Amino acid sequence: MLVDGKWTEDWQPVQATDEKGGFVRQVSSFRNWVTPDGAAGPTGEGGFRAEAGRYHLYVAFICPWASRTLIGRVLKGLKEAVSVSVVEPALTDQGWRFGDYPGSIPDTVNGATWLHELYTRAEPRFTGRATVPVLWDRDRGTIVSNESADILRMFNSGFGELARGDIDLYPADLAPEIEALNDRIYPALNNGVYRAGFATTQVAYDEAFWEVFAMLDWLEDELAGGGPFLLGERFTEADIRLFVTLVRFDAAYHGLFKCNLRRLADYPRLSAYLARALALPGVRETVNMDHIKRGYYGIGKLNPTGIVPVGPDLPDLDPVPAPAAPA
Repeated sequence: MLVDGKWTEDWQPVQATDEKGGFVRQVSSFRNWVTPDGAAGPTGEGGFRAEAGRYHLYVAFICPWASRTLIGRVLKGLKEAVSVSVVEPALTDQGWRFGDYPGSIPDTVNGATWLHELYTRAEPRFTGRATVPVLWDRDRGTIVSNESADILRMFNSGFGELARGDIDLYPADLAPEIEALNDRIYPALNNGVYRAGFATTQVAYDEAFWEVFAMLDWLEDELAGGGPFLLGERFTEADIRLFVTLVRFDAAYHGLFKCNLRRLADYPRLSAYLARALALPGVRETVNMDHIKRGYYGIGKLNPTGIVPVGPDLPDLDPVPAPAAPA
């Protein structure tokens, strides 16, 4: 991590722990917002007006939080307006690296070798972890945001006419239900798999493990209601946040993170839901299973041998229609 702008120690998967030995995630440091007119958003300062070609997104295919933003970018039609760089899949002693591993895209904006260089360019005395995603402002030479939830909402509504208007990932009429789902799914499943995988005590692992499968069981039952997605016909932010965890589950979380009571493949409705999401235009291109497996299984603390499993790959299934709602 960086301390006062200097790289001080090797990258470690466990950021912090609570009193039970449970994994605690770092809070994001940059929380500004792109808005159509440059006015300040819900947090941070103003001055980040939506303009084509001004912003650059740094991501890792391995990271589910970064994948949220990639999906938002493609669904909202912002691929031409917001350029992208992709780090290599394997985390190094200095964290994320830009290189030439297949599927990676070098940093053509700042010419950085390490992601942490961007953090010290934005804040020379930065202290903390250098995480993805990062939304970078070319004009001001700084980080707009490194909070995936905020960047996803910026892509949905902050880019005005540059983005597709016929897709709304956070529609006002569904906002309370989206927030309720986010609040329920995030701690138990999105972060729950990490709480299981990075637990440092049996108590912390057991607690996270059972929360993960209680949530998967609940979601499997919820999808019996008839809609193709969580809230019916519309694919929303809540679906994106769920999808990025589900698509990694059998490949990484089931084995490496010891979330092995059941596979996602053992849940027929969730598997069909995953296939429907993958079939949405552009979504499949945001998933790179080689990067995901090489990234997760490259975490030396969890997999000292570095052996990467051959399978599984993305499901090669036709989208399965949702079941009819009960009469």
